[in-house]
This record gives sequence, C-alpha cells and structure tokens, in this order.
Amino acid sequence: MKTVVLYGSTRENGNTEVLTERAIKNLSAHRVFLKDLEINHIVDQRHDEDGFTRVEDDYDRVILSMIDADVIIFATPIYWYGMSSVMKTFIDRWSQTARDDKFPNFKESMTNKSVYLIAVGGDEPGIKGLPLVQQFKYVCEFMGFNFKAIYWGKV
Repeated sequence: MKTVVLYGSTRENGNTEVLTERAIKNLSAHRVFLKDLEINHIVDQRHDEDGFTRVEDDYDRVILSMIDADVIIFATPIYWYGMSSVMKTFIDRWSQTARDDKFPNFKESMTNKSVYLIAVGGDEPGIKGLPLVQQFKYVCEFMGFNFKAIYWGKV
C-alpha cells in the first residue's frame, strides 16, 4: 500500500512535523514538504475562452505522487481556524487540475483513496480546528476520498 504524506507546515521540524513523524514511524511513506516546493497560486481562468494557462512549478510532481498513492495523509498546523496557506494554495490548484488535459481523469483517479488529517494547534485544537475539519470533509466529499480519521495534536 503506497502512502503519501503532505506536510503543510512552514516551520522546519515544527510541531506538525514532529507529531506526524511519530504517527507514521512504522509506515513506509513518501514525504512531501509543501514549504520546500514552488507551488504557485491559482489564477482562476475557468471562464476564459482558452481556459487555464500552463504553470511551470513543482505542483504536478506532487499530484502524480497522490495519484500513485493508496493513502494520503494531510498534516497541517491550525492557522486561524483553518489549514496553513501552503496547504490551501496546493488544494486550490486542484480546480485547475480538474480541467487539465494532462490529468484527464484527475478526480476519478482520487476516488476512494483513504485519507487522514493530522491537525496541530496550541489552543483547544479539537474545538478551534472544527472549521478546518468541516472544510476538509467537504473537500474529501467532493473528491470522492474515503475520509478515515482526524488526529489532533496539541502543543
């Protein structure tokens, strides 16, 4: 079973990374540190006649690792009751990928993948992270992911 872990923290060896590494210590996984990659913001061109302009960055490489995986773990600190900016930027780009002829079956290729969320916060993360969980569940529902569980970390 292939597992990919998407780290959304912007801090090297931060609490999210430490907790996630403990959670997956006995698991063989491909680790993706979003902070170390160039992933450009989406430019919404859904309604443009020519559609989306190709973007040259590290994004496609991450998408390919997700398509190849059976299990995806999203690990993010809780920032202002939601996911980190690097995680959000990455997920926002899915709107473009869903219309990209390089990935003609993007959404279908994600269906039924087992997905876990690791969310880390300092002040009542199980309560103040609820907006993140709701947003994440909607994302999973839209993509057809099989959302398995959330793991909370408190620092």
